[in-house]
Amino acid sequence: MKTITPKRIVIVGAGYGGLATAALLAKDGHQVTVLERNDQVGGRARIWKKDGFTFDMGPSWYLMPEVFDRYFSLFGEKREDWYTLKRLEPSYRVLYGKGEARDVSSTPEKLTALFDALEPGAGAKLGEYLKDAAYKYDIAMKEFLYREYRSVFDFMNRRMMVEGLKLKVLGNLDKEVSRVFKDRRTRQILEYAMVFLGTAPADAPGLYSIMSHVDLTQGVFYPMGGLSAIADALYQLGQREGVQYQLGTEVTSIAVQDGVAQAVETRTLDAEGNPTGATRRIEADLIIANADYAHVETELLPPEAVSLPKRYWQKRVVAPSMFIIYLGLDKQLPKLIHHNLYFQEDWTKHFDTIFKKPGWPDKPCFYVSCISKTDPDMAPPGCENVFYLIPAAPGVQDSEEQRQAYADMAISHLEEISGESIRPSIKVQRVFSQRDFSRDYHAYKGTALGISHTLKQTAVFRPALRSKKVSNLLYTGQYTHPGIGVPMVLIAAELTANIVREKFGPATAMPAADKAE
Repeated sequence: MKTITPKRIVIVGAGYGGLATAALLAKDGHQVTVLERNDQVGGRARIWKKDGFTFDMGPSWYLMPEVFDRYFSLFGEKREDWYTLKRLEPSYRVLYGKGEARDVSSTPEKLTALFDALEPGAGAKLGEYLKDAAYKYDIAMKEFLYREYRSVFDFMNRRMMVEGLKLKVLGNLDKEVSRVFKDRRTRQILEYAMVFLGTAPADAPGLYSIMSHVDLTQGVFYPMGGLSAIADALYQLGQREGVQYQLGTEVTSIAVQDGVAQAVETRTLDAEGNPTGATRRIEADLIIANADYAHVETELLPPEAVSLPKRYWQKRVVAPSMFIIYLGLDKQLPKLIHHNLYFQEDWTKHFDTIFKKPGWPDKPCFYVSCISKTDPDMAPPGCENVFYLIPAAPGVQDSEEQRQAYADMAISHLEEISGESIRPSIKVQRVFSQRDFSRDYHAYKGTALGISHTLKQTAVFRPALRSKKVSNLLYTGQYTHPGIGVPMVLIAAELTANIVREKFGPATAMPAADKAE
């Protein structure tokens, strides 16, 4: 076992990526400090409590459970010793309007019956489609996701060319699905997940049919206590390994000399996010940014140290922001289940208001979560905890008047589609949208997710894990490969930790089977 001289590592941001990377590096023997501007860890996976309601503020879907299990196994731990996981059945409900609602199960027989009911003969087609998606998923996990790409030659290697043709990486998901399934309802079930990857289905690479395997075959889960329970587990794991956390501490700049980062400059914030006047310089041997990638490059680094300038970001396809309404109701909603999705008959109109003609979508598609149906502790007895999300264009006007008018429309829209009376039962209400993502996370254009997963923004074409100008500056999180989503961020954390081991040598040897080839 090779010994190392512990390095002073500063991680900017305590989102999932920062928390996961910190614990791994502290386990390797480094002196790790995590700086977080907000008064909680978790980043977007914070919680908000009000009048007996506990709201997950951000991520709400738990998919790809083996990624979480793998992460905890790196510490010799079992995930179930850190939080309890419950499989949802049905996985979610789809609302198609006009009173039509369909429950989507991960049970093969129920799935086949559902697709046959929506489109005669589609059940058998689904079996073949999911078989192909499972193959793609297996190859992606073994060959592509747990791998750092430093140049296009790493990506377009022989293995990629052989398997890439089978995975239809260069193809188009919408066209692939439309060749097999003709009813818009079956197609929407197979394509909706692209929204949570920040991409319009019509623009998504064919590779992402793996998401159908993820939610229709593996199933959808819920960690008791909400998605924030994962952040709390990572935080406690890091504490055990010796990570130091400084909350209410915002990084205002990164000091760089001759291509080497020397320190971060910080200021202290109060609970409302206002500067208190206290400033400090923290020296570091290595800096890892889990903060918004564009913010770090365009706001925190000196000009000579910038790898991706403003003109780079202006050319990116930015993932949607989210118009979120947290609702605490004094009654329950029997017509909704834990996860609920509404799809317009022509959902292209909604996507166009995000990616082509930015604006506030009229009569939009939406997602509603009622976690109190699975986790009663998240609401007072007899009440409902409602998370209501509408994907929206980043960078549009988000004035107080605009958001209040849109919230009123959105609640009426939800009542119409769900068939539930909501407005008279509201006891708690809070809106969180573009300007909040910008303020709380320095999110570029107020995006909720980062940059989209178009073909030109996948794998090697995403922002790199390594700075090109600063030798000891690394990145992790949803902007980098493999991308958006909690499982992807955990994978990125492992890739970032591997780079640090490459630079300084591991304190403990990883099993050969766990190393990316």
